[in-house]
Amino acid sequence: MDKRPPQIFVLIDALGWQVLKGRGFLNDILTYRKPLRTVLGFSSGAIPTMLTGRAPSETGHWNLYYYDPSGSPFWWLKFFRFLPDSLLDNRVSRKLIKELGRRVLGMGPLFECCVSPRWLPFFNWVEKRNIYAAGGISGAPSIFDDLAAQKIPNKVYTYHEAGDQEILRAARFDIEVGEAGFFFLYLSELDAVLHFHPTGGPELESRIQWYEKELLHLFTIAKQVHPDATMTVLSDHGMAPVTERFDLVQEVESLGFRQGKDYLSVYDSTMARFWFFTDAAREGIRERMATLSCARILTDGELQDLGIFFSDRRYGELIVLLNPGWLVAKSDFNGAGWNPLGMHGYHPDDPFSDAIYLSNRQPPVPVHAISDVYQCMQKAIQ
Repeated sequence: MDKRPPQIFVLIDALGWQVLKGRGFLNDILTYRKPLRTVLGFSSGAIPTMLTGRAPSETGHWNLYYYDPSGSPFWWLKFFRFLPDSLLDNRVSRKLIKELGRRVLGMGPLFECCVSPRWLPFFNWVEKRNIYAAGGISGAPSIFDDLAAQKIPNKVYTYHEAGDQEILRAARFDIEVGEAGFFFLYLSELDAVLHFHPTGGPELESRIQWYEKELLHLFTIAKQVHPDATMTVLSDHGMAPVTERFDLVQEVESLGFRQGKDYLSVYDSTMARFWFFTDAAREGIRERMATLSCARILTDGELQDLGIFFSDRRYGELIVLLNPGWLVAKSDFNGAGWNPLGMHGYHPDDPFSDAIYLSNRQPPVPVHAISDVYQCMQKAIQ
C-alpha cells in the first residue's frame, strides 16, 4: 500500500507576522503567506481556538485561572489564611502547592501556583487535561478528537515531552517510517527568545535561521516520502516591543480596599481582572481604572466582539487591558524581576499581535484568523 502523504502542521509559539516581514523565512517552499488575527490574551486562549475553530467563550479556555469558589480544588487553603505571608506565600510553599496540584489534585502536568495561596480557594485551573489529545478541551471538540473518531494515524509533539530539537528529530524519523499521515508539532522555545529580542539582533536571527534550516530538512524528507506532502507553519500570536511599565498593583492597593474582603484580583503581564464583594470597591476601582491613560476597561460589547465574554464572569467582572507596549510592572504570573523587552497579550488590533499562516499550498478555506486553522486541519485529514 502506498504511504499516505504527510500533512504537517508546525505551530511556532509567538512567531508573529511583524517578525517575519522583510525576512526570507522559507519563502521558496511556503509560498502562501498571510497574517492571522489572534484572540485577546495568551496562548491559553489562542491555542484552543486554533485547535477547535471556536472562540474562548465557547471552548471555556481563556486565561488559566478562573473564579470558582464553590468548585476550587484549593478550598482547604482557606484554613491557613491566619498564617503570615512569610509562611503561606513564599517560594517553598508555592512549589509545594504546585506539586500537590499536579500529583494529587488533578490539575494536570502544567499547573503552576501563579496566584497567592491565600487567594487560591477562590480559583480553579482550566487546563486540567492535555489539550493536544482527544478530550483535552472541555467546551468543544478539537482536531485531536476528529483524528481519534476517524482513527487516522497521527503524531503529536509538544513541550510536554521534549524540547524543539528533540521534537524535530522525532518528527523526521516518524515521517520516514510513514506510519502516520497527520503530524502536529508545537515548537515553543522561540517565545523565550522573542521576549528579550522582539525586533531583531544576533540571537533572534540565528534562532530563526535554525528553525528555517530544520523545517526545510523536515519538509525535504516529507517530499521524499510522498510528492504530495504539505507543510503549514503557524503561530498563535505575535510579540510587541515593550516601551513602558506601570505599577498597576500599587495603583489599586493605594485605594485602600482589602483584597479578599472587598475585592479579588489577578494581574497578568498586560491585564488585570477583578471580582467585587462590596459596592464601594466596585465603584472605586472602576473609577480609578477609567482614569488611566495607559490602559482601558473592556466593555461587555467589546468582550462579545472578541469572543471572550462569559456571562458568569468567571474570568473577571472588570477586565482592564494595557495599551500595546505597556507592561504591568509586577504581576501574579511574573514577579518584580521579570523585565522583558517584548510581550504578547495585547488587543488583536495591534499589528504586533498578528499570528502567521505559511504553507506550500493554497489553504482549502479562506484564512483570516487563527480560528480558521481548525478547518484547514480538518480538510487535511478528510
